[in-house]
Amino acid sequence: MQALEGPRIILRPLQRDDAAALVAAASDGELWNLPFTVVPSATTVSTYLDTALKGRDAGTVLPYATVLRETGEVIGSTRFWKVDRANRKLEIGSTWISRRWQRSFVNTEAKYLMLRHAFEVLECVRVQFTTDEINAPSRAAILRLGAKQEGIVRNERIMPDGRKRNSVRFSVIDEEWTAVRGALEARLYR
Repeated sequence: MQALEGPRIILRPLQRDDAAALVAAASDGELWNLPFTVVPSATTVSTYLDTALKGRDAGTVLPYATVLRETGEVIGSTRFWKVDRANRKLEIGSTWISRRWQRSFVNTEAKYLMLRHAFEVLECVRVQFTTDEINAPSRAAILRLGAKQEGIVRNERIMPDGRKRNSVRFSVIDEEWTAVRGALEARLYR
């Protein structure tokens, strides 16, 4: 698994010894309290890492730490998951970013790096995104990337608090990648 490097961030393979840095990043905004995603806290980071690294060992998950290139600070995490090499598709998800870096260049650059890797290196024909129906900022961010909303999957998962989550599914397919890439590059490098 290789690092994905941009001008301002690096997505480097997640490691067990990232635990303290992940908790520090998530504490900016106490992100573990968000009702629509799973973000590690001091008490859950070990399980969070176990899940990510077991998935990597199985070949179905490629987890990354999101790192600021200039300082080396870990400011979040993201991953490819539901990796289906036979059908050349995967999902980008489990993304979270420290509060102070939300609505900055970080998410756009990370998604650009991941989409480029998915379509141009892994030769995917489909990349999907899924977010909680109640997470309006995430839904808007995914649409800004150029993904198309496909629908709502009802009771798609049970959240840690027991809530049955409806999830909104989005995708970018290979025929759309050139236009999506151009729009993302224009946003990133204007």
